[in-house]
Amino acid sequence: MSRTTDIKALAQGVQSGDRRALARAITLVESGRTDHRADALKLLETLGTGKQALRIGLSGTPGVGKSTFIESFGLMLTGMGKRVAVLAVDPSSARSGGSILGDKTRMDHLARDPNAFIRPSPSQTQLGGVARRSREAVALCEAAGYDVVLIETVGVGQSETVVAQMADLFVLLLAPAGGDELQGVKRGIMEMADLILVNKADGDLKSQAMRTCADYAGALRLLRKRAQDPEGFPKALTISALEVEGLEAAWNEMEALTQWRRDNSIWTATREAQAAYWFGEDVRRGLLDMLQNDPRTAAHMKAAEADVKVGRTPPTAAAEQVLGPLRLRLGGDAGETGSET
Repeated sequence: MSRTTDIKALAQGVQSGDRRALARAITLVESGRTDHRADALKLLETLGTGKQALRIGLSGTPGVGKSTFIESFGLMLTGMGKRVAVLAVDPSSARSGGSILGDKTRMDHLARDPNAFIRPSPSQTQLGGVARRSREAVALCEAAGYDVVLIETVGVGQSETVVAQMADLFVLLLAPAGGDELQGVKRGIMEMADLILVNKADGDLKSQAMRTCADYAGALRLLRKRAQDPEGFPKALTISALEVEGLEAAWNEMEALTQWRRDNSIWTATREAQAAYWFGEDVRRGLLDMLQNDPRTAAHMKAAEADVKVGRTPPTAAAEQVLGPLRLRLGGDAGETGSET
């Protein structure tokens, strides 16, 4: 069977909703091998644009119960007749690069649901814990006909802005906490969040969760109102993923916000801006790969890096030493608009 036929068969499997085919397709787009990359691009071109699933980015502090939330939330959605895909980005082993946590073992009930698909991927030290090809994995899930795609990221930090460039909604999951912990959540994350869900609002922690939710609601009111939000958003809610309380209310808020953005053309504008962002990112990454794979440039970069490490050359000057010859090879400085007379 030819490579083209294999790709066509894989594309047909993805479009038919075959979870094994989808898993193979995601493995293909995540591969760093040159031949696999060519096949991945061919697959994505063959599939074209799938349905527009609701993409939900999810982040939260360690131990907040993200996996419990995703399982309970996912099961609720499949119970409504929706198909749910979960792209759970695991922390990577520094030695092997493989996933450490293994999300399928932490969401065994959802993993067995025929209307759900869970894909744990090692973050591989990528910015914000978002695997390099997660965006393409999202596109594959949409091609497979999933209604909701949940993108779980590792931890909370400034770099979580990356997930906002591939999601329609950004949800921040937090645990009941005091004022000191509130100060520990960076303002940038607060400004990105569409919904803040305070989890573990059950048992002895329920009253503390209510106070924490009120604290965050107050903090959100101090932030500058965003053009992409209707009145009342972003907002904070309490939930209990363990007891499945508050999840339907959270989903209703997500649907209301999504519909408002669709009605006001914000959904389309955001998707267009994200596409432009990832185009630029792919060009930059492609250029860097080309530089690193060029023997002369790679040798020059290695020598310049050695000088930087020992303090012989400032980083900026070393970068210019590498880029200068490249400009000459590409036909001169891009800033030159004419010749001397």
